[in-house]
Amino acid sequence: MTWILGVNAPPAGWHDSAACLIDGNGEIVAFSEEERCNRRRHSLYRKPLGAARFCLEQAGISAADIDVVALGWDSEQLYPRRFATDAEFLAYAVGLDFGERTPEVVRVPHHQAHAASSFYASPFSRAGVLVVDGHGENESSTIWTYEDGAEPRLERTWQRTASLGYAYDAASTWLGFSFLNAGKTMGLAAYGRAAGLDVESLVDIRADDFRLAVEPLAESTGHATADEIKEQYDTTVARWRERYTRIAGAAAPSAPEEALTDDPRAILVAYTAQRLIEETVSHLAALTRKTSGVEQLCMSGGVALNCSTNGTLPGPLYVPPVPHDAGVALGAAWTVRPPKRRTGALSPYLGTDIHGYDHTNGPGRPDTSGLLRSDLDTDELTALLIDGQVGAVAQGRAEVGPRALCRRSIIAVPDTAAVHARVNSIKNREQWRPFAGVTRPDYGALLWEQQEHLSRYMLGAARATELGRGVAPGVVHVDGTTRPQVLHGDEAPAVGAALDGLRRDGVPPVLLNTSFNDKGEPVVNTAADAVRAFRSMDLDFLVLGDELYRKPNRTGGPN
Repeated sequence: MTWILGVNAPPAGWHDSAACLIDGNGEIVAFSEEERCNRRRHSLYRKPLGAARFCLEQAGISAADIDVVALGWDSEQLYPRRFATDAEFLAYAVGLDFGERTPEVVRVPHHQAHAASSFYASPFSRAGVLVVDGHGENESSTIWTYEDGAEPRLERTWQRTASLGYAYDAASTWLGFSFLNAGKTMGLAAYGRAAGLDVESLVDIRADDFRLAVEPLAESTGHATADEIKEQYDTTVARWRERYTRIAGAAAPSAPEEALTDDPRAILVAYTAQRLIEETVSHLAALTRKTSGVEQLCMSGGVALNCSTNGTLPGPLYVPPVPHDAGVALGAAWTVRPPKRRTGALSPYLGTDIHGYDHTNGPGRPDTSGLLRSDLDTDELTALLIDGQVGAVAQGRAEVGPRALCRRSIIAVPDTAAVHARVNSIKNREQWRPFAGVTRPDYGALLWEQQEHLSRYMLGAARATELGRGVAPGVVHVDGTTRPQVLHGDEAPAVGAALDGLRRDGVPPVLLNTSFNDKGEPVVNTAADAVRAFRSMDLDFLVLGDELYRKPNRTGGPN
């Protein structure tokens, strides 16, 4: 058996490190982001050692059995002569003991790894693929044509400093966020859309091209090092921030983060940046379809996490559950060995089992002393939700990617705006931030615009219908959209059973769904993580595998 370990790893993959193991047929055995294992958000500058160990354990093999390590970056371009041998590189980047035989190291260009992660995860046999992010080694946006059984074809590239990711990073940092919190910028931008703001366009759309308001820099294409790229990133982002400062008439918001919706300048900057993304990506999507000659479109790269933009694009459109940099671990592995059999869109449930071995906390059951335990009864779970309780679910193998898809989720009935406020308080989040809804396919067709593949992974905003606004106001954002998930079959058994129970009891079968984690924490991974978070957060109940836990002296309903 051939084994290929894909990684996003330092020094090139310095954030969102991850590991993915596939076999000789391209079948995924396991996939995890390192932050889930080491409990450090985005796992900055840390090798994916815990994630790699989980993958090996899931397959029942050792590091010595690995034949190929595929990296989602051309690290030799970015860090020339830094590592004398592949063995030295692997010790730094991954940290596993591979024994006497060093596996082959394949360095896959960053955008190609993104493209592969999207196409091979999709249900399409041929597609145009659009990758848009901060930057790869030499580019910021690329167009590809992919087809089963054929070599991928790179069709178009745009240079690094013509980067939509850089422009959005600048807006996020102007607002006081980290560039890794671009989702907050998107959430704030909705207030500009709701107000009908008329904002300055920062892109000149041309027939087969675009030109951003901030001119790109001269670049060393093909041999720029990481230091040169970092210097040009800083320069370009600084110029974009100057542009936002001129637009806003201020160098920063006048309100604190929790009150940014009270600051018209903050909303203006967020919405201006959001419109830049929407205008340009819409144009690039059309160019991708034109260039590839097919309507089927796949997207990846960090900008493909922009749900508001995704929701504006016509289908057929597929975005994988891991469009961000963690996803290049999968894409790099699949570039080496594409999957031989594809039966539909990728299942995201590829991570740690809730009762699997816990590398962080060691063997044994988590400490549940002082909690009230019972066997999970889905009728009881449904009754708790109808009673207005807010709880968490940690069940089965974890989903990959930044969206909680009902196996590591906080859930509640979203029938009032007060539920939205309470869950934001539970998570210690700003009150202006939105939540997503989850339901079954047939009911989703009544609640919001249909999205085909985007709602599988909660990756597209959709306009709520009148019924949706009426029965689920807790998951409808200020601009009238939600970021829906449609749950099929028994993908997430407890949440699926709760939705079906709500329907049987005459209650609209829709739930608020948000990631099970406190502020600054990664999404919970193991049973010990789940119990620890349950104790520290103001949650009413916890579904842990096939058990239900409650806190003593809580009678139910909103507090």
